[in-house]
Amino acid sequence: MINLADALPPGALPQSQRAARYKASLALAAEIKQVIPGGVDSPFRAFHEVGGEAIFFEKAAGSKLFDLDGNQYIDYLGAWGPAILGHAHPQVVAAVKSTIENGAVFGAPHRLELKLASLIIETIPSIESIRFVNSGTEAVMSAIRLARGFTGREKIVMFEGGYHGHSDSVLASTGHSSSSGIVSAASSSTLMVPYNNLGALEDLFAARPKTIAAVLVEPVCGSMGLVKAQSGFLDGLSQLCRKYGSLLIFDEVITGFRVALGGAQALYDIEPDLTCFGKALGGGMPIGAYGGRREIMQKLMPLGDVYQAGTFSGNPTTMAGGIATIEVLKETNPFPHMEEMAKTLFQGLQNLKTKKGYPFNPEREGSMFGFNFSDVPVQDFASAKRINTKAYAAFFHHLLDQGVYLPPSAHDAAVLSAAHCLADIEETLDKVGAALEFAFNFASKLD
Repeated sequence: MINLADALPPGALPQSQRAARYKASLALAAEIKQVIPGGVDSPFRAFHEVGGEAIFFEKAAGSKLFDLDGNQYIDYLGAWGPAILGHAHPQVVAAVKSTIENGAVFGAPHRLELKLASLIIETIPSIESIRFVNSGTEAVMSAIRLARGFTGREKIVMFEGGYHGHSDSVLASTGHSSSSGIVSAASSSTLMVPYNNLGALEDLFAARPKTIAAVLVEPVCGSMGLVKAQSGFLDGLSQLCRKYGSLLIFDEVITGFRVALGGAQALYDIEPDLTCFGKALGGGMPIGAYGGRREIMQKLMPLGDVYQAGTFSGNPTTMAGGIATIEVLKETNPFPHMEEMAKTLFQGLQNLKTKKGYPFNPEREGSMFGFNFSDVPVQDFASAKRINTKAYAAFFHHLLDQGVYLPPSAHDAAVLSAAHCLADIEETLDKVGAALEFAFNFASKLD
């Protein structure tokens, strides 16, 4: 985390011009902190990792964001992942509008739940039964409880540096996302091993052969830089879980319906026992879901004895947004286009790295990518600690001043959408070179 005293850390513009550029956002930032802790409803939205004050936005459309001061940005945050089709896709907006006119929430069954569930089951072979919730955090929390109830075991295994939401079990020992206020029982029930290290996991299983309920994993990590699973890692996880009678849970909250229509499990040809979804599944509506084999899902109440509930779970408005999103993805198949846009962006980044020798190792999987400001490839949490957060902070602000919006964190994945076009990519690359030079020069002066 960078700690800069200035309200506006160094960027592409002189301080006086930047203060004028963000005048409305800066004024609102001061006011909102009086009523909301830190001025944000989720800490990820604050600029505490890059310095300065968060930007307040007024509108989003396609690949663009527009702030309170009227500035326009090419958006590579994508609302932290949901904007797979771009912001405010007309088909999704129309579906939500027509549905909400009949009532936003019933607290009772309705046909749109069936339709979205059926679409997901048709799309992802590992899902035989599914239940909807309201966020990725809820999906993971519920899947863990279900795994414990199904197996009769208590321990779960996570990977260092992974992020699975903010419920106690998964926030207890993640490394960079630790929190106070979590009871010791939650911490002791979570076991940690390094990502991409099958040997460490096998040793853990051998030491605790009948205590591990589930292994929880992001098939593509997006919170310690972008880290891809090494060849054989995910398949090895599946084999170890089968050997020791544990469940394999894929956290596809980010990767689901993004890296491929069928998620990372389709890309890598792995069928987990349970999968958690969110973000892109809703196309902009707040959603979460978890599903898997029927025999596991039937352990949930009212069929079984594992409790989970939610007043807004599966509400008509959210279901309509999800249905429209999957239908558009199936009808238009934007994945080749997004792959081409990401490939063009990364070719440009690699050319800059080769030409200038910048110490960064960009990585991507489909439309999900990370700049990885590190002098070594990032393969696990240990190597992620070498990410240069000061250089990224300067890079972020330099591009922000020029109308390119990235995640306000050196460790979190960026995304692009079906709405991004070649002009967006070319404009971004035109600005990235100067931003990289500025960033590494700035970081060198702080060292």
